[in-house]
Amino acid sequence: MPAPFSTLDAFRNVLALSGKADQGVVDAAAARNGQLTKPPGALGRLEDMAIWYAGWRGSARPEIAAPQVIVFAGNHGVTAQGVSAFPADVTAQMVLNFQHGGAAINQLARAAGAKLSVHALDLDQPTADFTQGPAMSEAEVVAALATGWNAVADNSDLLVVGEMGIGNTTAAAAIATALYGGAPENWVGRGTGVDDAGLATKARVVGAGLAANPGRAGLEVLRCLGGRELAAMAGAIARARSLSVPVILDGFICCAAAATLEAECAGALDHALAGHVSAETGHARLLEALGKEAMLSLGLRLGEASGGALAINILKSAIACHSGMATFAEAGVSDG
Repeated sequence: MPAPFSTLDAFRNVLALSGKADQGVVDAAAARNGQLTKPPGALGRLEDMAIWYAGWRGSARPEIAAPQVIVFAGNHGVTAQGVSAFPADVTAQMVLNFQHGGAAINQLARAAGAKLSVHALDLDQPTADFTQGPAMSEAEVVAALATGWNAVADNSDLLVVGEMGIGNTTAAAAIATALYGGAPENWVGRGTGVDDAGLATKARVVGAGLAANPGRAGLEVLRCLGGRELAAMAGAIARARSLSVPVILDGFICCAAAATLEAECAGALDHALAGHVSAETGHARLLEALGKEAMLSLGLRLGEASGGALAINILKSAIACHSGMATFAEAGVSDG
């Protein structure tokens, strides 16, 4: 079935009408949690995660049986400004590596028991250089949103999205600066490993991008400063919400894409947890702006859904304890 939107306004309407967690189930899951054979709060944040997950899945005793990881790839015209240590050709080369099973995300998805798919978006047609104007037309960003929307499997019960695209940390920094303000220097990071001169170039390019695309908000920030793979991630995250599928957010780039949804529609990320906080400069600041506390902090800066995939097993463990543990009554243990 094609995505139910063909314009940005139609996508906005879909986003605004997306579902919410079932409060009755949240209450029932919280009640069950209070009866499990452990001291109150002894499992810390795992308890909160399990109750949150239950509310979105509509079951007070849920399970995770079909997690999905999707990697989207796109190329950026802004790489002409010298913002990356690697050429744009690497995007297509890494897509082949994903498809052949040779990347980190292949191993991490397998370890988490997740189905992995890879979607390359018009790699032979980079987005426009956003220092000269909008990165994408409305038709282009809508097409990318639809690719992400259609990539989510109907039977998924947990989603992680990631990306590959040379130059996309610059796009993410531009999005974050546009949404939350501050100097570009506060948001740009080393990405693929640029030196100090490269870092200064990225900050200059972000500033030029904002000057060329002034006064943008919400999804217009995604269109003007993002890329196809960022838009696809946003589309997939929105689709997951419409299916009541919880999401684990990956790194800086994924969170920047997601932030445009939240900026467009408050609460659009209520179904999402932060999988990790990366080593990229702006990621911790971005998570704070989104009100998300990361599950993991391991110094990762790879992208490609790696941190989010690692966090799948944390959430699986939370659900296993919540749904599998005995209550005091079931175990014949006195609860005091």
